[in-house]
Amino acid sequence: MSAAPSTEALALDGALSFDTLPEVLRASEEYAARADLPEQLTIDFAGIDAIDSSAVALLLEWRRQAQQRGKRLEFVNLPSNLVALAALYGVEDLIQPPTPA
Repeated sequence: MSAAPSTEALALDGALSFDTLPEVLRASEEYAARADLPEQLTIDFAGIDAIDSSAVALLLEWRRQAQQRGKRLEFVNLPSNLVALAALYGVEDLIQPPTPA
């Protein structure tokens, strides 16, 4: 994980699946409880090597938590199969909102 004064990236690796979801959620809740949480949060998926449909629910939960905390959240290096699942479920705009023109 690398830090900057107003933004920070959380790098994920391994699998995002039903089996790993509880541990990933626990770790992200600990991270989000920090008093020094930056305004812009970036979650980097470059190290993710496997996903299942539970990953879509995880991203939606992270988006909801960021909104509740008044933080901006960006997902980078999303795996194409995760984007395809989000599109299949009709939530791609919630996962990756369109960039303003």
